[in-house]
Amino acid sequence: MNDAVSRVDIHSHLVPGVDDGARTLDDALESIGRMVALGIRTIVTTPHFDASLMSGPHGGRRMEEVETGFARLEEAVARRFPEIELGHGFEVMLDDPHADLSDSRLRMAGTRFVLVEWPRMRVPPGTSAVLARLRDQGLTPVVAHPERYREGGDVRTLAQSWREAGAFLQVNHGSLTGRYGAAPERRAWSLLEEGLVDYLASDHHGRPHLDLQLDEVERRLEDFDAEEQLGMLVRTNPLRLLEDQEPLPVRPVQVSHGWRERLRRLIRPEVS
Repeated sequence: MNDAVSRVDIHSHLVPGVDDGARTLDDALESIGRMVALGIRTIVTTPHFDASLMSGPHGGRRMEEVETGFARLEEAVARRFPEIELGHGFEVMLDDPHADLSDSRLRMAGTRFVLVEWPRMRVPPGTSAVLARLRDQGLTPVVAHPERYREGGDVRTLAQSWREAGAFLQVNHGSLTGRYGAAPERRAWSLLEEGLVDYLASDHHGRPHLDLQLDEVERRLEDFDAEEQLGMLVRTNPLRLLEDQEPLPVRPVQVSHGWRERLRRLIRPEVS
């Protein structure tokens, strides 16, 4: 992919001190510096948020906490990285499937898109109905890292059902390189093979010891002549999200037979 093309990252944890992401402002800025070196110029950072908080006063307080931290980060980024466009939303854990997510602060960078995940990295029953209900409420759900869920059946069947419910899918860079173990790696590539991925993002947790995987992902996709798909996943579709537009379809990635066999043989422990 041409280095002159700016990338977009729509999932990260860079607001300092508000979740399990960046602990300090310095950690956040160091991480953003590394993202800049990889050609990322637009970042939507997405701290964790439990949907169940919306049933009481804690939800508002949580959002205010994040807004305060984000304002501090935004000011520092404007000074050190003026080329960066920075926005935020939340990664909403749907621990209450009936929670009211109508508060506009939960959405990604002021759009109708909302990044969601399931609790404890497991898929509960009735997920498609939950996503369809969000669509009925005027939201557009983006399911974070579908490849990482340990239960719930075949990931391709699940992914198709979520898309039929009106959701879109975001796969982590690190899943494609084995960062989370063999099973998520296999699932991530199988989703790309089926053309079921709409966005790639870092899910970077803002710690100096955590690698960013975008350069390795680019090399692997280029090995499969998938530069077009790469551009759609890290630039075109994320930019469309920021314009409040749904993603364009991404053609399936043709993974070579030898590589597919290698993925099937991989045995690695999964990490959180």
